[in-house]
Amino acid sequence: MVSKRDILVAVFVFALVSQSEGIIGGREAVPHSRPYMASIQVPEGENMKHECGGFVIADQWVMTAVHCLPTGPNGRRVVLGLHSLTEPEETKQTFDILELYNHPQFSTTNYNNDIALIKLDRPFNASDAVRALEFMRSGGTNPDTGAEVETAGWGSTDNLGSRPDKLKEVVMDVFSWKRCRRSDYFGSKLTNNMMCAHKICPEPCDQPHKKEDSCDGDSGGPLLYNGIAVGITSNGGMKCGQMKKPGIYTVISHYTEWIDNTMAVQPPTQDPSS
Repeated sequence: MVSKRDILVAVFVFALVSQSEGIIGGREAVPHSRPYMASIQVPEGENMKHECGGFVIADQWVMTAVHCLPTGPNGRRVVLGLHSLTEPEETKQTFDILELYNHPQFSTTNYNNDIALIKLDRPFNASDAVRALEFMRSGGTNPDTGAEVETAGWGSTDNLGSRPDKLKEVVMDVFSWKRCRRSDYFGSKLTNNMMCAHKICPEPCDQPHKKEDSCDGDSGGPLLYNGIAVGITSNGGMKCGQMKKPGIYTVISHYTEWIDNTMAVQPPTQDPSS
């Protein structure tokens, strides 16, 4: 039989989880302060629902994660220039997906090579609310262990699946790759194409959550270091906020050649007589 004390404890724990303020921890971003952010949305009845994040890297291109579009475009749309998912904003620009390019060596078993490029159906209109983000290229210096990085998204604010309406952001630290690859963390699942990051609240911790992290729905968004995208949120949503499961991010600089070659490819021109 469940005691009254057990019920009270459960209610208390639920209250703590429900009070988290975005991603896991974090805060609401200043509206349109991250003009590169994209919301990839999937049809749900007559409406569109946020499914994954992404970020603008060129006038007609958005970078995201392969696992964000498991069934291809399939009616999905990309929304730029938004802060709120539901409120009307004059800054919003909505696009169909003209082409989707998934990395050909993406692994469904460990999410290795989890990088994809979306070509929008037209170039976006540049504004204070929509602007491309620079990304780290081959030869650049990626952040070391302990370096401060940041990410943002409309992903779950707790492991119960609560979703925010407005963009959240969080500052984290790069986690030791060697430690992240230990068997009690991710083990051999972690490859050289990945980095780990999270934030532990130092003791004494006065926050309702001791760990800040990306979560479900943040996938595809950027991990930034000194204002440059160095990673793509890949496996952040698998174990949100757990001490030995930091968020996993695809290392963008390992894919410079593939990115350049993909963006240089133009779809074949259709014969008008056909």
